[in-house]
Amino acid sequence: MWRAPGQKARVQQLDAISTETTYPAPASAGAAKGPGKAGSKGQQAFQRGLAALAQWVEREGQRPVPRWHSEQITVDSETEPVAERLGVWVSNTKSRRAKLAQEQLDALRELGMEWA
Repeated sequence: MWRAPGQKARVQQLDAISTETTYPAPASAGAAKGPGKAGSKGQQAFQRGLAALAQWVEREGQRPVPRWHSEQITVDSETEPVAERLGVWVSNTKSRRAKLAQEQLDALRELGMEWA
């Protein structure tokens, strides 16, 4: 926290902070979030992308998804269809496939993603 030698002492002389100031320990990485945790934002985003990919495969077959393509999908909490940036999602998912859970990889393989 203190960047320069003697910085803490100078600040304490100005009585800006107490010497007993403690800071909470950071939460453990991934304790409360992560793509594999059910209900997490990452899992929800994966499910939206998977729904968009399933819709694409049903309509277009095994044709590759162009990076610029957006797919209109209906999300449970929305009344209007939402544009899912499917091309970007596929590209990002492919580049991060080492971090995916086995269930996620299986779902992608079922939709014809050979790289999964």
